[in-house]
Amino acid sequence: MTLGKVRIMLNGVVLAVLAVAGLVNGLATDALPVWRQLLYPVLAVLVYLHGRHRPVRRGGLVVGAVAAVGLVIAVVRVWEGVGALASLGLFVVLPWLAGRFRRQQAELIEVGRERIVQLERAQELVADRARLRERARIAADMHDSLGHELTLIALRAGALELTADTEPTRRAAAGLRESAVTATDRLRRTVGVLREGATPFEPPDETVEALVDRAAEAGLPVVLARTGDTTPLPPLLDRAVHRVVQEALTNAARHAPGAPVTVELATTDEVLVTVANPVDRTPDGDGDGSGLAGLAERVRLVGGTLRSGVADGWFTVTARLPREGGA
Repeated sequence: MTLGKVRIMLNGVVLAVLAVAGLVNGLATDALPVWRQLLYPVLAVLVYLHGRHRPVRRGGLVVGAVAAVGLVIAVVRVWEGVGALASLGLFVVLPWLAGRFRRQQAELIEVGRERIVQLERAQELVADRARLRERARIAADMHDSLGHELTLIALRAGALELTADTEPTRRAAAGLRESAVTATDRLRRTVGVLREGATPFEPPDETVEALVDRAAEAGLPVVLARTGDTTPLPPLLDRAVHRVVQEALTNAARHAPGAPVTVELATTDEVLVTVANPVDRTPDGDGDGSGLAGLAERVRLVGGTLRSGVADGWFTVTARLPREGGA
């Protein structure tokens, strides 16, 4: 038997003793001595404190058993029994019920305070989680925008290296290209640590046509072919299409510099995006694969599928996205 159960049993015994004392003190009340008169308030205070601080299992049964004794007395001696029951009810039962009510009220207040503390902690956890998600979104934007721009810088530096007239200029262009590639790799590793959770869904600042034109101006031999419905896509779907083309162009510029790239965008009941470029060997990937992995997750969130791989000497990225996925 545990210590808690023993204490509860002892509390029941104490309650029974107090109830018997109240019952007995109500007998023979014709000429009460002073000490018995003083016993009533003392008994009421003790019973109240007992109910306030001492939990009892089945305390009502304990008091009821003592009251049953008072009923037996009332059957034998009516007035004696009525006085005893009145003493039990006024100076034992009522104070004990008042103390127990006050204890339950205090317990409810304490539970409420603990609940408030838990809610405050939960709010802090939600705020921390929101900050982490915001950091992940910033990291995703860094990967989407800065990674692409650094790749274009490396591409321009490579073109300058090929067309430079003097050796110092070629060395400077080569150093610029290597620095841009190194910065891109470091950015990808950093983003791989920070990038956690969902990527942002804000619409892009440029269209797919503008993205392809900017890559062509940087020296990437890319051609865009668009067929089907030309109605503007919903923002979420348009963002996903933009990211597919952006990531595919970035990978083509890194793994197959100088190779022609074709971008096909067909819009019917679904949006089919195909980006292909010839390769001499299977690409090594983009570090930890966070680019294509994040891209596949974005496409999945709008209900589409993404496939990439080498077939017949061409590295192809194909995305199928349902038009209703961007609603």
